[in-house]
Amino acid sequence: MELTETHVLPVPQSRAWEALNDTAILKACIPGCDSIDADGENAYNVTMTAAVGPVKARFKGRMELTEIDAPHTYTIVFEGQGGAAGFSKGSATVNLEPGDEPDTTKLAYSANAQVGGKLAQIGSRLVDGAARKIAAEFFKRFGAQLQGGQQSQDDAAAAETGEDVQEAQEAQEKGKKSWTAWISKS
Repeated sequence: MELTETHVLPVPQSRAWEALNDTAILKACIPGCDSIDADGENAYNVTMTAAVGPVKARFKGRMELTEIDAPHTYTIVFEGQGGAAGFSKGSATVNLEPGDEPDTTKLAYSANAQVGGKLAQIGSRLVDGAARKIAAEFFKRFGAQLQGGQQSQDDAAAAETGEDVQEAQEAQEKGKKSWTAWISKS
C-alpha cells in the first residue's frame, strides 16, 4: 500500500515540527491510539486499536524516527502486530516547508506499508480506504490541536465509529429501530 498526501498546517514550520515530535499531541491525534511511550532515542512503543473492514484489533508496535533533518524532514519506520488480525510494517517520509501564506507550513508525506494475516486477506481496497480514513482523521485532529482547539468527546466518539453513529442517528430520526441504533444507545 502506498499513500502520498500534502496538507497545509496553520502554524509556522518550527511549531509544526515541535508538534510532530510531541507524543502527547500525537496520542490525541492518532485515531484509536492508546499509548505512545519512549523506547530509546527517537524510538517509541505504540499501542492502538484499528478497524479495517470486519477486522478490529489492538496493535502493539514500534516506530523509529530516522534520517532526521530538523525542522525539515524525517522518516518514520514502523512495525506492528495485531495478533490473529495480522501485522503491518513500513515507512513514511515526512517533509515540512514554509507554506504559501504567512505562518503556515506545507506538510507532505509518502508512506509505504505492507500488511499480512487477516488484514491481507481483506483486500487492498479496504486496507487502503481504512488507511486514508485514519490519515484524514489524524490531520483533522492535528490541525485542531495546532490551532488550540479541542474536539468534544461527542466529536471524538463520532470520529472513532464514523458511519455507524451517523446511521444510528438517521435511524433514530426516522423513528426506525435498527441494530446499529440499539447498540449505539447502550
